[in-house]
Amino acid sequence: MDAVAQFKAAQRQAWAHFIPFELTTSATAARLVTFASVQAGQRVLDVGCGTGVVAITARRRGAVVTGIDLTPELLKRAHENAAVCNVDIEWHEGDVESLPFGDGAFDVVLSQFGHMFAPRPDVATREMLRVLKPGGLIAFSTWPPELCIGRIFTLIGRYLPPPPSFVSPPTQWGDPTTVRDRLGSAIADLVFDRAVMLFPTLSPAHCRLFFETNAGPVLRLVQILRGEPPRLAAFRRELEEIINQYLDHNVVRQDYLMTRGRKV
Repeated sequence: MDAVAQFKAAQRQAWAHFIPFELTTSATAARLVTFASVQAGQRVLDVGCGTGVVAITARRRGAVVTGIDLTPELLKRAHENAAVCNVDIEWHEGDVESLPFGDGAFDVVLSQFGHMFAPRPDVATREMLRVLKPGGLIAFSTWPPELCIGRIFTLIGRYLPPPPSFVSPPTQWGDPTTVRDRLGSAIADLVFDRAVMLFPTLSPAHCRLFFETNAGPVLRLVQILRGEPPRLAAFRRELEEIINQYLDHNVVRQDYLMTRGRKV
């Protein structure tokens, strides 16, 4: 297995516990689908679909929807959610860096905090734009580096071993200048907007424990630091300090960036 495949295998394993986050990502899914003005009859691809919250939201608007994700456990949950909601969606286990669809297959390509974790943004961008038809719309939600979740990713990066040279930080997708550069001349009418995910919790420690149990990067780091109790304690202390800065009335404010543009 080459280095890229090994990296993705680790990602697949780390994100297997993400399911409980659908309680908060369902609301932001509706916001993204609205931001993208998804219409009935459109062919929509949800990249990094996770438990299917964006895909199901778009399908309930009448779109013809396909979802793709790297992690089998999340796709199993997506199947279950679609059955409960009585919607038909085509699900694929796969990789944004190698989408198993033809050129121009979709009217809309969406991603909610998904494609940003692809290690090679140039490859992911090329693939998402390849499967989008000319005149089609791409829209996604990402975490800015300077705000709550972005700062947590930076903190995690300080404690983890250096990533392979081909890996770009996921929060770069939360910087409008970087996004504009990556999409380049292939996209016109580029629009940015800000929105907020409100994450309910009882205390910084309560939130931190939830992240340790369910958020892939935090879960992985805690596993790595099990044999280094002082460093693990220091990480937990710093994580709670960040969370506390955004916590008010049992809600952590998690601001994020939304991007929308049309393929030339």
